[in-house]
Amino acid sequence: MLVGTASASPLPLSLSATAPVGAVATPVRPDPVALAGLPAAVEEARAAALSGAGGPPDPATFAALRARLAKASAGLPAAYRRAVAEPLLRTLDQLGPGGFARLLREDPDRQAGARLLLDVAQAVLQRGEGHRARATAAFQEVVSDLYEGFLSAEDRRGVKPPDHGVVPPLVRWGSAETGPYTWPATATAAVGVKAAVVSLPAANASAGLLAWPALAHETAGHDVLEADVGLRAQLAGAVRERLLGAGMAPEVAGYWAERIDETAADVLGVLNMGPAAAVGLVGYFRAMNAAAHGRAALRNVGRAEDPHPADIARAYLAAETVRLLSFEGAGRWAERLVAEADRDLGRVWLGKTEVAPAAVKASAALVAQAIARTRLPALEGRALQQIQDWRDRDEAVVADLREAVSGRGGRSGPGRAGRAYGAGAYAAHVVAAAVYEAAGGGSEPEAVMERMVGVLAAMHARNAGWREAAARAPAPRLDAPAPARVA
Repeated sequence: MLVGTASASPLPLSLSATAPVGAVATPVRPDPVALAGLPAAVEEARAAALSGAGGPPDPATFAALRARLAKASAGLPAAYRRAVAEPLLRTLDQLGPGGFARLLREDPDRQAGARLLLDVAQAVLQRGEGHRARATAAFQEVVSDLYEGFLSAEDRRGVKPPDHGVVPPLVRWGSAETGPYTWPATATAAVGVKAAVVSLPAANASAGLLAWPALAHETAGHDVLEADVGLRAQLAGAVRERLLGAGMAPEVAGYWAERIDETAADVLGVLNMGPAAAVGLVGYFRAMNAAAHGRAALRNVGRAEDPHPADIARAYLAAETVRLLSFEGAGRWAERLVAEADRDLGRVWLGKTEVAPAAVKASAALVAQAIARTRLPALEGRALQQIQDWRDRDEAVVADLREAVSGRGGRSGPGRAGRAYGAGAYAAHVVAAAVYEAAGGGSEPEAVMERMVGVLAAMHARNAGWREAAARAPAPRLDAPAPARVA
């Protein structure tokens, strides 16, 4: 993972676990590759999905929305006021009360234009009014790190600047029904805004750890794909060509290529967060399927009308992307992830075509190679993995950070944190450490998530881009939950 951006905040030394003077031994940490704690993490995510928690209600009237937005915008950094709040206010003024009412009438289910405008508004309101302040700060830090880690000038050396969305996305908490999603900058441009908006279910502010790795898919995936003109089409062409060249059936090649948005976002998520993104994908899908249908298993059928590939195909794709990563244990992790997906393997249908399990696995490996390693004109002849990768130093940082999210002590804790600080520990590393710790069976997922959010919020408090905004922010609204205690 190539990080080191201007506004993403490295982990300060003071956040690591410290040991009493008399400590003489470090507890043995479970091997995360064993995934001994994955069933407990899946159950914790399932319970969060069924909790019914939702984000704050949308303002009921134009006047209330306009007034609250104007006040809340003061709590944003200057870059977000220019890219998000001020353009949104101009759009509202152009609509006026009548146009706003008409927009709501025309989108009664809140699935199109009204949902977009209200989601962007909620991103401003929730941050500016202090809604779930600690968790929102943690959420924002992860999204900023993932986005800037790919689009920063350092990581894209020799590649032109992105065409859209230079400012990292703003975040919001939404409903459980929608799951994690993003409005890329190309979509928010419809309301004049120049940054993406990323949403997580409100329940995941305090529970459902396995939802957090999905941020790599949304932010380092969808939002990055939309940032460079032509990138998505070039990736689709590379996938189709690679599969057909390997003798795969045209139906299989078309299935993957036609779902390039979700497929490439999965690959990019793994390139940016390593094996934790793949573990999160498998575990989160199982949790959501259990919440919806009562069975914690990956779907083997990918409906023709569904823009997402079948769960089982995505699990193999994530595993094969891990195999391509540049760290020593990549092959071991990949084999373990394939074996984990095999537990749910049945008859696989990709669209209207039944595909043999061996062909599904082979196609996933070819797709991973095509997306990660094809040199693309949109990236000035470079491949995605040349810009972002997961290396041994990332694994070392994550191993150190497991102490900060586990609650364990030990004399070697400060030394490990010191090495992590020197190598550059960033928000994506913290999420990966939490997934390793919980899915590996080292600690209960609820406790791990509490500590993860605390570490991320503390990192965000040191983020230079947001510090100046904190002094101008209005006091939190009385109906906003109080910030939780930092672990």
